[in-house]
Amino acid sequence: MNEQIQKLLNNLIQLEHVSSTLYLAMSNYMNRLNYKGMGSWLRLQSEEERTHMLKLIDYLVDRGGTVELSSLPAQPSEFGTPLETFQKVLEHEKFVTNSYRQAFQFINQANDPQTLVIVQDFLREQVDEEAQAQTIVDRLKIAQNNPAAIFILDQELGQRKAAPAGGAAAQG
Repeated sequence: MNEQIQKLLNNLIQLEHVSSTLYLAMSNYMNRLNYKGMGSWLRLQSEEERTHMLKLIDYLVDRGGTVELSSLPAQPSEFGTPLETFQKVLEHEKFVTNSYRQAFQFINQANDPQTLVIVQDFLREQVDEEAQAQTIVDRLKIAQNNPAAIFILDQELGQRKAAPAGGAAAQG
């Protein structure tokens, strides 16, 4: 395997690992504030990011590459209001999308069609990831500080189910 592509894949593995821990920290925070539905939604998001990480690890190993797991940065324990928390989710998903977009461009130039397909699958999924986060942000903005509206949205987000293996998560 091309050394630069191996490094790039290890960077994407790290990105997914950090994403998983970030969303787990956000889940814990929302649960502490008694937004159990939002906490559940974020926990499932954390699990989904971990699944992405494992998929990249398996792919790298299958291609004969070396996985290099780096230490993780500490995550915050406070994220603000539900709106501020989900604005951070949206911002992070946009960062992830941009990271995969840059990886796609590099891999395309390196002429590695198998890796290009894997990265393209993640890029395609990022459309849904950003759309879900944007919808939640928009709905929290509509709710403003209305406790009843936020409570209803919290209940709705708590209905999200885990994604089937290899698939995108059901919207919540």
